[in-house]
Amino acid sequence: MAGAALSNSVPRQETTPHAAPQAVTIAQALPIWARIAALSFGGPAGQIAVMHRILVEERRWISENRFLHALNFCTLLPGPEAQQLATYVGWLMHGTRGGLLAGGLFVLPGVVAIMALSWIYALYGNVGLVAGLFFGLKAAVLAIVAQAVLRIGRKALKSRVLVALAAASFVAIFFLDVPFPLIVLTAGVIGYFGGRAGLPQFRAGGGHGTSGKDDGGPYLLGDDELPQERPSHGHALRVLSIWGAIWLVPVALILVLLGPGNVFAQVALFFSQMAMVTFGGAYAVLAYVAQQAVDHYGWLQPGEMLDGLGMAETTPGPLIMVTQFVGFLAAYRAPGALPPLVAGTLGGLLTTWVTFAPCFLWISLGAPYVERLRGNRALAGALAAITAAVVGVILNLAVWFALHTIFAEVRPFAAGPIRVDLPVLASLNPYALLLAVAALVAVFRFKVGMILTLAACSATGMALHLTGLV
Repeated sequence: MAGAALSNSVPRQETTPHAAPQAVTIAQALPIWARIAALSFGGPAGQIAVMHRILVEERRWISENRFLHALNFCTLLPGPEAQQLATYVGWLMHGTRGGLLAGGLFVLPGVVAIMALSWIYALYGNVGLVAGLFFGLKAAVLAIVAQAVLRIGRKALKSRVLVALAAASFVAIFFLDVPFPLIVLTAGVIGYFGGRAGLPQFRAGGGHGTSGKDDGGPYLLGDDELPQERPSHGHALRVLSIWGAIWLVPVALILVLLGPGNVFAQVALFFSQMAMVTFGGAYAVLAYVAQQAVDHYGWLQPGEMLDGLGMAETTPGPLIMVTQFVGFLAAYRAPGALPPLVAGTLGGLLTTWVTFAPCFLWISLGAPYVERLRGNRALAGALAAITAAVVGVILNLAVWFALHTIFAEVRPFAAGPIRVDLPVLASLNPYALLLAVAALVAVFRFKVGMILTLAACSATGMALHLTGLV
């Protein structure tokens, strides 16, 4: 949802401005999608910028208008929009096989990296330098999430109505413990009818705009190119049956064989439900995941959720890959008859499966109909309202993380419908506070990049651990 200038870190190949691009086979596309996957750092904004640079400017596989239209469609879907955008463009170029290649490769580096870090965390997470590393990461993550609130808010909150929706969503989730899916649904309904009525307050404030300028082509997939697959009821039924089975049959087998109380069944059900309601990008849904995984299921501690987000921030792939870390720890700590590391590995892979299988379902089902969304005021209004609500949800995430990073203890407070955690002031960690403030100053005052901020905070955390201060 957050906009970003195009990344300058991607080397640009020389391309004749108006030379007609040659047809690309799926084998020729493979190394390009692998390159995009390897460069997919920096959250959705950075990932989308990398794709724009390579697909639109360098390779000229898809026109500017088609790229932005595909992106707008993906922002309407639950799930990680950058991964879905890769899947969509791959589908446009080479059908289902192309979508699987592009979307699958986009996830693969993150799967491997997060799994390796999860093993290290489980074995050494509370020992010496590793604990210091994650202590520092938490401070940097706070600054990054705060930056996301402002970045998205500036683009999304273009009217007082949308500001009010953002404020209401924050109050609902932080003070009243309203479920995230209900907040998204309510905002979407309000925006849908506001947009349908033509109210200017529900006009979207802009999506992930890019700074690249369209020079008019030609492109391999120009504005008038038709997709290989046309919308039809038969196609929709085939997609639903095939991808529905790929996604849900393993979940059903786990429920039948292990029972609903088993940790693998809980992981499969929870993250399957999450896959259907994860509108608004990774930062927004992490508030919901943290709320459920920490408070409801007790799979991990608040600080460990921050550790997982730090892992996802520093590895390629979608930020939602942090859910693999959550699934890993859930199964690692309730392994049953399995060795803990084996159980954790299976739990992490199961989480990734039920998180990303629906993404291929949404694209395969909806992409043939995407041109019908062009210029639809009601859907644009729904997206604008959901985006506004997401700003409030991300603010909740920032406050939640701050409370559990800077204070060692919080206590629940209840008064009528209000349910909120309040910090125990005596438990304040001064080093965590100073490091968080330093990260905020670096990000907002000196415009230090995400990777450098994460590296500096991690090094500082390890230094503090070596000196025995934390």
